[in-house]
Amino acid sequence: MAARKRTCPVTGGVDTHQDTHHAAVVDQVGRVLGTQQFAATPAGYRALLAWLRRFGTVVKIGVEGTGSYGAGLARYLAGVKVEVVEVDRPDRKARRRNGKSDSLDAVSAALAALSGRATGVPKTRTGPVEAIRVLRVARAGAVKARTAAFNEMHSLIVTGPEPLRAVLRPLTKAKRVIHCAAFVLDPTRLADPEHATAVALGVLARRIQHLDLEIGQADRQLKKLVTTTAPRLCAIRGVGPDVAGQMLVSAGDNPERLRSEAAFAHLCGVAPIPASSGNTDRHRLNRGGDRLANSALYMLVLSRLAHDPRTRAYRQRRTQQGKTTPEIIRCLKRYAAREVLTALQADLKALNRP
Repeated sequence: MAARKRTCPVTGGVDTHQDTHHAAVVDQVGRVLGTQQFAATPAGYRALLAWLRRFGTVVKIGVEGTGSYGAGLARYLAGVKVEVVEVDRPDRKARRRNGKSDSLDAVSAALAALSGRATGVPKTRTGPVEAIRVLRVARAGAVKARTAAFNEMHSLIVTGPEPLRAVLRPLTKAKRVIHCAAFVLDPTRLADPEHATAVALGVLARRIQHLDLEIGQADRQLKKLVTTTAPRLCAIRGVGPDVAGQMLVSAGDNPERLRSEAAFAHLCGVAPIPASSGNTDRHRLNRGGDRLANSALYMLVLSRLAHDPRTRAYRQRRTQQGKTTPEIIRCLKRYAAREVLTALQADLKALNRP
């Protein structure tokens, strides 16, 4: 199809994959002007944008998966001052009706951006918040591996020979690790189940000790980085480096993503969802949003319930009004989200100030 004049406004859409990105371009009334596949490389990003501009002035581009395979493309487009909106994958009903292909998904992304159905601002992933995210990923992996090692150690002790069980069962986790780390291999006794179990426990114990060092190092790095990046957020009662780090990661480096208090509440999954019908007026629990951000707010609320007199007085008052503990915690999470947002916006604006 022949390219339109450069003055004609057009909207792009991109379906992203690990090695290739499939792009589509539509005009202002939604007519498909073309589709094309490009490599998921810096050269491919440049070629994709040049191809879109052949059809006219690019108003915006809808990109699917800006937090995964589309992260590199989103960074490149933001760097050349092209508006990018985050597009969710097409819903299952539309896919059953229209089919599934990379071209169709790219067209769907373009139409979502054109119609305004997709309005999310992608994270820039170019500042200290991205550094916090990657360090938290490494820490979370170490914590998960340590938990798995503890579970494996527990299983070996439960099913192991009685002499080992008698010694290890009364010990605490920490003392078990210290005791088992001293077990060493005797090649002449490896066929003995009791010795083989002791060797396996020694391997797991030393793995746990190594992971403890990794987690401790990550905690020190994150504490310094988080408190430097978000001093106002860390000053909130009940907010420690872990909670603050998760809220920063959920928000991203760019403060313009946090359009309003209600939008931030939905992002954290603490905004009630209307569930009214006929004469019934009610709301239901929101199970959407970023569940890690929701968990961080939950930990904040638990800390305040344990140590903050005002929060404990609120719980007592609401309990007398007939509210259950889960309902009270949901209300407190909503209030906490409002306070966190104010601090987050101030910290991120200071971070992005020239």
